[in-house]
Amino acid sequence: MADMAQTADSSRPVLLKVRGLKVAYGGIQAVKGVDMEVREGELITLIGSNGAGKTTTMKAITGSLIMNDGDIEYLGRSIRGRGAWDLVREGLVMVPEGRGVFARMTITENLLMGAYTRRDKAGIEADVEKMFAIFPRLRERKDQLAGTMSGGEQQMLAMGRALMSQPKVLLLDEPSMGLSPIMVDKIFEVVRDVYALGVTIVLVEQNASRALAIADRGYVMESGLITMAGGGRELLEDPRVRAAYLGE
Repeated sequence: MADMAQTADSSRPVLLKVRGLKVAYGGIQAVKGVDMEVREGELITLIGSNGAGKTTTMKAITGSLIMNDGDIEYLGRSIRGRGAWDLVREGLVMVPEGRGVFARMTITENLLMGAYTRRDKAGIEADVEKMFAIFPRLRERKDQLAGTMSGGEQQMLAMGRALMSQPKVLLLDEPSMGLSPIMVDKIFEVVRDVYALGVTIVLVEQNASRALAIADRGYVMESGLITMAGGGRELLEDPRVRAAYLGE
């Protein structure tokens, strides 16, 4: 395993710390003792094969699944046992695999749903305009029902909706899954743009080469455990990673 001290900027405060995380459901121990941390302003990626436990880890971090053991600290405090709805209020927000947009609501209505924890009307209106600037396709279709949009457009909407909650840490679960190559390019461009705004990002992504290329640091997950960690470029050039995940 790479030395984390060599790859993380120790001057940045730790926003999220996972220690000894274990999650079991359906009689299966899906996560077997995960350790990871995320510092302010970083883009972290978590890669691994199907069934490695990546999504389960993300759901446990955001309170959508109950952990069996271990602890998760967010902003210096344990969040074990707290629900997703509560953590969103504190800025820990996830865009799930499959997007989960409100199909019978318009794009604008979906964006406003992302701000349901807020009461600053002027700020919400300003942020809707900001989302339209980040995602021009959404502005063009702002009165369209979300369920009639393409997969890529729905992914943009899901990301915009999450950003409306003003996240401190944004977790993205497989944002490029099932999209055309052109739309995959667009989604990664958007991820870079959001990162440039200063949003801390945790990215789960099967497209390992694309994810590692833009990540500050990465974790490799296999069979419920973190087996490698290091800088994004470092892992991208590691022959073990290239053989296992890049087909080389």
